[in-house]
Amino acid sequence: MIERVFMRHLLHGISKSSTLPRSFILWRNPLLHFSSSESSHLESQLRHQEQECSSSGYSIGSPARVQKLIASQSDPLLAKEIFDFASRQPDFRLSYASFQILILKLARAKQFTLVDDVIIRLKSSRYSVTPSLFLNLIKIYADVDIPDKALKTFYTMLEFNCKPSPKHLNCILEALVSHRNYIRAAFDLFKNAHRHGVLPNTKSYNILMRAFCLDGDLSIAYSLFNQMIKRDLLPDVESYRILMQGLCRKSQVNTAVDLLEDMLNKGFVPDALSYSTLLNALCRKKKLREAYKLLCRMKVKGCNPDIVHYNTVILGFCREGRAADACKILEDMPSNGCMPNLLSYRTLVGGLCDQGMHDEAKTYVEEMVSKGFSPHVSVSHGLIKGFCNVGKIEEACGVVELLLKNREAPHSDSWLIILEMICEENDKVRTQNALHDILKMEITRDTRIVDAAAYLEGYVIGKIRAKSRRQ
Repeated sequence: MIERVFMRHLLHGISKSSTLPRSFILWRNPLLHFSSSESSHLESQLRHQEQECSSSGYSIGSPARVQKLIASQSDPLLAKEIFDFASRQPDFRLSYASFQILILKLARAKQFTLVDDVIIRLKSSRYSVTPSLFLNLIKIYADVDIPDKALKTFYTMLEFNCKPSPKHLNCILEALVSHRNYIRAAFDLFKNAHRHGVLPNTKSYNILMRAFCLDGDLSIAYSLFNQMIKRDLLPDVESYRILMQGLCRKSQVNTAVDLLEDMLNKGFVPDALSYSTLLNALCRKKKLREAYKLLCRMKVKGCNPDIVHYNTVILGFCREGRAADACKILEDMPSNGCMPNLLSYRTLVGGLCDQGMHDEAKTYVEEMVSKGFSPHVSVSHGLIKGFCNVGKIEEACGVVELLLKNREAPHSDSWLIILEMICEENDKVRTQNALHDILKMEITRDTRIVDAAAYLEGYVIGKIRAKSRRQ
């Protein structure tokens, strides 16, 4: 009785006269295990039940209803058995949609052997197959990282006399070039695509150009770029950017800049990533003047510089010991509609400290804190250490005071440096004033004063012992 209710639920939407054999349900129950003889008996019983259905004139319903039942199954193997059962009924022809739904269900479940079997049956059924089936299959194979199956699907399309489109070609190319050892296979498919009735488009060229650039074969990428122009295909912004990135990886920055000029002369507006690529390459090549000029030209050429562009140039100047020039760039940012962020200030303060410009660095720390930015430990510690190294203990204490006022915890290493200087200071009055400046602030557990106190205790004991030995 329970099995009959389950069967009615399974066949929801099928006509009252439709039926499936009782053994079908038993066979699919994952909780039941049969011996080979029992399974053989059930299979013969299934065939017997089917013959009875046929001789009694029962119908399993219309192809549309079977299609809905297959589509409703969450278990792709159960959907396959329903498909097989329906296909064995006399004078019954499954719809093309049933084939398509089942193939994609099985593919998403990674039942690829069953997919191949159903495709063979689809071919023998002589349906007019839609290109979308193969496009979806190719995408599934690409997602699960099986490039050879994606490539095979392309040739399966041809067996169905189904004409591939550039979408099919590009999807397969992307699946192939994601593996370095399939790049040549992708190139061969690309070169022979016209023989199969599909012409590569700009995206096809871009996919291969990027692959060869990443593989270090810039000459083929350039050849593809020129070939695209000869075939009256218009390169797009991505085409230029791919080549510029490839040139920059090869340290051919001047050629990349020339390509940018060619791009501008032909009316293209480079995107933000193209400019980021060039600015970074110029800075790494220490061509800071050229980088700054390019930064200034961006807005004129239709691309407003963003925070990434400014930070790239600020970092480039700071790396080369030109923090003062980096300050000017940061000061110009607001007038160009771009506000400095935390990274802007951290980079600049670090560059100023490296050059011994501690007073200027402190000014920018105060500015960043006033804007709600928290100085990184490396920034505040570098500034405190810098002041201590040149004997400016009051200024170092002033940085600590600034941090504490804004509820920031100086690192324990910062406390240790200051306390060590205080202990070595001969000017007692100055020492007392410095201590007062630190300790007058509210000290919380976040300031890690315990670590500093422990170090100070050890330091003082060491001093006393050294003095005793001298006596």
